Amino acid sequence: MAECSGLQFVSPYAFEAMQKVDVVRLAALSDPELRLLLPCLVRMALCAPADQSQSWAQDKKLILRLLSGVEAVNSIVALLSVDFHALEQDASKEQQLRHKLGGGSGESILVSQLQHGLTLEFEHSDSPRRLRLVLSELLAIMNKVSESNGEFFLKSSELFESPVYLEEAADVLCILQAELPSLLPIVDVAEALLHVKNGAWFLCLLVANVPDSFNEVCRGLIKNGERQDEESVGGRRRTEALRHLCKMNPSQALRVRGMVVEECHLPGLGVALTLDHTKNESPDDGVSDLVCFVSGLLLGTNAKVRTWFGTFIRNGQQRKRDNISSVLWQMRRQLLLELMGILPTVRSTHIVEEADVDMEPNVSVYSGLKEEHVVKASALLRLYCALMGIAGLKPTDEEAEQLLQLMTSRPPATPAGVRFVSLSFCMLLAFSTLVSTPEQEQLMVMWLSWMIKEEAYFESISGVSASFGEMLLLVAMYFHSNQLSAIIDLVCSTLGMKIVIKPSSLSRMKTIFTQEIFTEQVVTAHAVRVPVTGNLSANITGFLPIHCIYQLLKSRSFTKHKVSIKDWIYRQLCETTTPLHPQLLPLIDVYINSILTPASKSNPEATNQPVTEQEILNVFQGLSGVNPNFCSQESGMQHDLCMWFYVQGENTRLTQRYSITTQLLVLYYVLSYEEALLANTKILAAMQKKPKSYSSALMDQIPIKYLIRQAQGLQQELGGLHSALLRLLATNYPHLCIVEDWICEEQITGTDVLLRRMLLTNIAKNHSPKQLQEAFSMLPGNHTQLMQILEHLTLLSAGELIPYAEVLTSNMNRLLNAGVPRRILQTVNKLWMVLNTVMPRRLWVMTVNALQPSVKIVRQQKYTQNDLMIDPLIVLRCDQRVHRSPPLMDITLHMLNGYLLASKAYLNSHLKETAEQDIRPSQNNAMGPEAPEVTREELKNALLAAQDSAAVQILLEICLPTEEEKAQSSNTHSLLKSVHSTTGPKSPELEEEDSLLCNLREVQCLICCLLHQMYIADPNIVKLVHFQGYPCELLALTVAGIPSMHICLDFIPELIAQPELEKQIFAIQLLSFLCIQYALPKSLSVARLAINVMGTLLTVLTQSKRYAFFMPTLPCLVSFCQAFPPLYEDIMSLLIQIGQVCASDVATQTRDFDPIITRLQQLKEKPLEVSGLCKDSSNKSFSRDIASMDPDVRLCQCVENTIIEIINMSVSGV
Repeated sequence: MAECSGLQFVSPYAFEAMQKVDVVRLAALSDPELRLLLPCLVRMALCAPADQSQSWAQDKKLILRLLSGVEAVNSIVALLSVDFHALEQDASKEQQLRHKLGGGSGESILVSQLQHGLTLEFEHSDSPRRLRLVLSELLAIMNKVSESNGEFFLKSSELFESPVYLEEAADVLCILQAELPSLLPIVDVAEALLHVKNGAWFLCLLVANVPDSFNEVCRGLIKNGERQDEESVGGRRRTEALRHLCKMNPSQALRVRGMVVEECHLPGLGVALTLDHTKNESPDDGVSDLVCFVSGLLLGTNAKVRTWFGTFIRNGQQRKRDNISSVLWQMRRQLLLELMGILPTVRSTHIVEEADVDMEPNVSVYSGLKEEHVVKASALLRLYCALMGIAGLKPTDEEAEQLLQLMTSRPPATPAGVRFVSLSFCMLLAFSTLVSTPEQEQLMVMWLSWMIKEEAYFESISGVSASFGEMLLLVAMYFHSNQLSAIIDLVCSTLGMKIVIKPSSLSRMKTIFTQEIFTEQVVTAHAVRVPVTGNLSANITGFLPIHCIYQLLKSRSFTKHKVSIKDWIYRQLCETTTPLHPQLLPLIDVYINSILTPASKSNPEATNQPVTEQEILNVFQGLSGVNPNFCSQESGMQHDLCMWFYVQGENTRLTQRYSITTQLLVLYYVLSYEEALLANTKILAAMQKKPKSYSSALMDQIPIKYLIRQAQGLQQELGGLHSALLRLLATNYPHLCIVEDWICEEQITGTDVLLRRMLLTNIAKNHSPKQLQEAFSMLPGNHTQLMQILEHLTLLSAGELIPYAEVLTSNMNRLLNAGVPRRILQTVNKLWMVLNTVMPRRLWVMTVNALQPSVKIVRQQKYTQNDLMIDPLIVLRCDQRVHRSPPLMDITLHMLNGYLLASKAYLNSHLKETAEQDIRPSQNNAMGPEAPEVTREELKNALLAAQDSAAVQILLEICLPTEEEKAQSSNTHSLLKSVHSTTGPKSPELEEEDSLLCNLREVQCLICCLLHQMYIADPNIVKLVHFQGYPCELLALTVAGIPSMHICLDFIPELIAQPELEKQIFAIQLLSFLCIQYALPKSLSVARLAINVMGTLLTVLTQSKRYAFFMPTLPCLVSFCQAFPPLYEDIMSLLIQIGQVCASDVATQTRDFDPIITRLQQLKEKPLEVSGLCKDSSNKSFSRDIASMDPDVRLCQCVENTIIEIINMSVSGV
């Protein structure tokens, strides 16, 4: 709006005085400034005020005095004397008329019979007519704006263009809008004024006379504005008008800029307001508002704003570059000035030789950036990256030259300087077109060489672990492995923005890096010399040496150039802390892969070296001056206990060298290495290469269970390490992942710890292992002292109990003697379970050796961990007295379960370790290479099944009462019977209590719990054990005590179909108990099948086999009837049939057997009448037959007794 250049606008001083109604400041205004504000001041003086205070009355007098000397006030007073109600009615009629006529220039109700032009009419008219003239013209413009559908037009109007009458027209406009606000909304009036000449001046006067409407007018103009204001005349006029408004009220300029961004309209206005604000703010060394504003638009999270402003940049470049009035040109010029303002002032104009630079280390002929300019320089670099990469800005030659000068400058050694160099390096990679001449390329190469030389100096002085040296190394490795996409990701990550970089644009940089600066051998050799990052954690961000080593390991550069990286990795693992750095686990994985897998088939020896066993053990070595030799089992045991004591950190004389993070990472390395070695055994065997596995002696020294417990409490800080360790543990050490142990640990590590600390006294702390040994030696005579010490030990934590473990386990055989109180046994069991949470493997070995029979102890026969994994049944070859000591039997069963799981894992790993045995015979094997593997796998499964079934059979035998227990039980029963025969009948409750309160019953319950777990874990064991069979006396116990016995219903039909008579008998007896325990439809169908099989066998068995089969199975029919009454008819028919078969055999021997048959028929036809007689007279009538040894007779007697039991059961309703 150049036409407004000669007009006087309202000053910020005057506008602020109007906003605050500051009469004193208004009085200080000059007459021309005051003239612009007369409409509002006159209305303020004449209209009745809402404020009736005395202070306003005084201010009003001052305003009247101020206006009294101004001549133009009279004309404004005359304007206010008009009947505005009539004027509004006429205006409404005119609008209706125009709407009816379609907006044409027809008759006007407000203004009729214009004799002359609008300007002359305005000059000759009185105040009412002047109001009508301006109102008519304004309404016409407003109507045209509403009908233009957003298309801009410039309306020629004499009234708003004549410089003579501008002030009078402005007075009329302000009065009209103030008196007719509903007819003339201020936002619509402001929009209309943009379409006339001098519209910005009228708009500023209008808003100055209604200062409260400033934000409303600005928001309305922005909301109705164009998305790209520089593209059209209307957009530029709107921008210019808003700039004038903001100059009038500069305090609201930034708020208006916020409206621009919010609406995504008029980007040029936002930049222009920022430029105005930048010129007004005091210059300093900080980042300017322009840089912050544009960076926020392009690098913010709002994609809509980013696209909108990027379009503004692209469209602005398509116009002529020499358009100085362009807002984009002004912005670029301002940015360039800021960039040039921070460039080093003294800079050599010639390219120095590298030798000259080397003469003065750490000194450059190029003057470096000032420290106070580094942050601003970094912000400018990121802004130019965003402008070029996101908004598509194409830099001019001058801009490119200055940018390159800034990027290759030398900052001071501060953290901000490190950041600046990293940004400059990434910008060179992203926009290689900035380097266009050979001189510029040489300048860049020299700067890169300076980066390499100064990297260590920067890191040592600045104290920043993540320096630009690692980034250089990483980029060089990516170039050598042609991973251009990784370089692009690295650049985008460092710059903090996603920009499009063509891989082809990196070709020249690749040549410079791979041939001139960093050859692959130089990269590899340099990487090993890079110091490890001290106290590496996730808190250290940026690109670190670990990233470089990871990439070199991944590309196999170390093995290719025969550079050992093992020591560097070991040192870095030892320099770690929490929270865990996310690159550590991938580093370990790729390192293990480089150890086991050769870089190429042609060179199978090209692998890295693994960490030595001595180095691994050093991580867990806590005692100073102790030689960590671990070959001897005995010395290993002592060292293990000391090491445990150290790790727990309870002894103040011990110092911890390595953090828990280091120990967990080394554990992860060892477990992952062993797993990867087993997984790649076949491949390595085919290549005739067998890397060394870590010895079992080393694995015994690593406190695995304790470390897992520590990791569980640090899950948030360890990232995915805890879950990875659990996966490896479940695969390789399942005996350390028993569910009961985890539950026990939850109980131990809960609120009990706090209570334990509250109850812990100095006396409990002062008990030594020697005192515990002395207390054990007093058994069984004196057990008070032992009980007191054991109770105090229960208050200690698991780590504090470790020194007592050997004494506690070695004296367990003393607890087997008679007279030891049950409370001591239970306390020892509790302490053992606590120790099991921190040192299970060592504890198990010591316990198994301590519970051996006295003969083996005298022979000094000691089992090792390996012996117990090969043969878990050694656990059950303990002293027989353990089988009747429930607390010790609980410990034994726990160890047995663990060693059974360990044996499975041991055999699986052994099968994989010896996989090369499958490869050799497969070469000449006609069956194919899969046959040996299947055979070995089957043998392994058969061995495990035999092992599990043998353990189950042994446990079941333990459940049988011994001869002494049977005799003791019968004596007790006869004694109680004789006592109760004199005192009265025996109470059933007392009889049940007598049968339950015994060690045998408690041991049986413990064994049944373990068997249930084993059956659930592998249902095939149930089938195998029952096909082998076991004493029928135990069927009642197993069916009632093992909830998973219902599985047997699935295979009982198969067991009945076996040809061996003993298995058929065992199946029917088992089924009878299952039917009582599980009266299910499936049980009914199996029972029906059993009855049919019995009927079939009756017809095919010989006399001797018939007797052997039916004598033990006939009582089972009673259980069938009890569980399933619908089987009554079938069972009775079977019993009569058995009796008839027996009778026919007896008849062949000419013996009178008819009375028995008659009785059986009567029992079947009239059971209720005959059953009573059978009870009393059966023994008398057939005493001769009972004494008979004839099998058929005895079988008939059994049939009769079975029928009677069934009848009595049905009659009694049982």
